[in-house]
Amino acid sequence: MSRIDDLPPLRDVIAAHGLRAKKSMGQNFLLDLNLTSRIARASGPLAGASVLEVGPGPGGLTRGLLAEGARRVLAVEKDERCLPALAEIAAAYPGRLEVLSGDALDVDVTARLDRPWRVVANLPYNIGTELLVRWLTPRDWPPAWESLTLMFQKEVAERIVAAPGSKAYGRLAVLAQWRSEVRIVLTLPPEAFAPPPKVASAVIHLTALPEPRFPADADVLERMVAKGFNQRRKMLRAALKGLAPDIEDRLRAAGLDPTERAEQVPIEGWCALARTLG
Repeated sequence: MSRIDDLPPLRDVIAAHGLRAKKSMGQNFLLDLNLTSRIARASGPLAGASVLEVGPGPGGLTRGLLAEGARRVLAVEKDERCLPALAEIAAAYPGRLEVLSGDALDVDVTARLDRPWRVVANLPYNIGTELLVRWLTPRDWPPAWESLTLMFQKEVAERIVAAPGSKAYGRLAVLAQWRSEVRIVLTLPPEAFAPPPKVASAVIHLTALPEPRFPADADVLERMVAKGFNQRRKMLRAALKGLAPDIEDRLRAAGLDPTERAEQVPIEGWCALARTLG
């Protein structure tokens, strides 16, 4: 592990502050500063950038972002045990790190960051999917963020980049690919973390498109896709029957076969159906 700044190695920081990862908070700490710097670089050149980080923990990725040149990092941390370690990083990078103590699901960061900002985070497993859906479904587009560089369990990352017709294709793929370019940029083994999770992890990078690929109301699309894939083994006419009494007619109007299943419908088809329901 090479040094990226004058602060102590992360293992020493964790030991000094008694930061044992909590399963209840979805915590798995990434200790290798080489890897945290690689994740930071995967978000693109950071000079002059404003970055939101969710769940910094002891600050490994935070240090990577700052060392790679981020002008400002806003870190939201729910675990108060981590705040002293993050304060040490703030002192080492004067004026460039602000730490908010709170739950990322409840904190409004829009007024605290210069637009457009980036999100770079090793997301806590227990809130990662919900945060992603929130970032992907604001009413107004383009969003306040320009890119998302996020770590998930590898299986979740593969669902986000999946193509229609595959078993991994579902709600996350539709919502992510409707409004952004998305790709997997890094895969990490369990032993890169402390404690090691039971599965591999992967980092995805999403770049916001200027306009969605196809017109649709975000709320209607999200609700409809969630319902369709919640019963993915059923035909569309059965899985979506609660959305409208004439759902078969609406499916046909959107150019869809009512006997198809959700995983067979491309993004364009979902958007066409959303327009008949909007």
